[in-house]
Amino acid sequence: MIEIVGDDFKLLFVIVKKNLSRRVVKAVKKGGAEGGTVLLGRGTGKHNAGSIFGVKVEPEKAIILCLIPDEIVDKVISKVRAAARLDKPGTGVAFVVNSRSICGIAHLLNNQSTSNLPDHEQE
Repeated sequence: MIEIVGDDFKLLFVIVKKNLSRRVVKAVKKGGAEGGTVLLGRGTGKHNAGSIFGVKVEPEKAIILCLIPDEIVDKVISKVRAAARLDKPGTGVAFVVNSRSICGIAHLLNNQSTSNLPDHEQE
């Protein structure tokens, strides 16, 4: 079942060097979120340009995705900014997007619990 939650939840994206992913996830949790998903990628920004012996180097990046309640967004992003030192050029980026239709987070939604679902939908 897809829940229409309006602006109750936001999706936080954090893109940093791969070695900072654990630090960012800890910061997200310190801010009050339950956790996140870490994906791997490669950077192509102007701060990532470089080569070794003529071979182009594309630094590995971690993309941390975290769905968080709107009321703690500022606290979470503040913790992430400090932990990843995002105020320094070339360290990464964090941004938030609205999330409107959500499923799979029944434990976070106030008006829905898995006990209300039929047995075949609880798996």
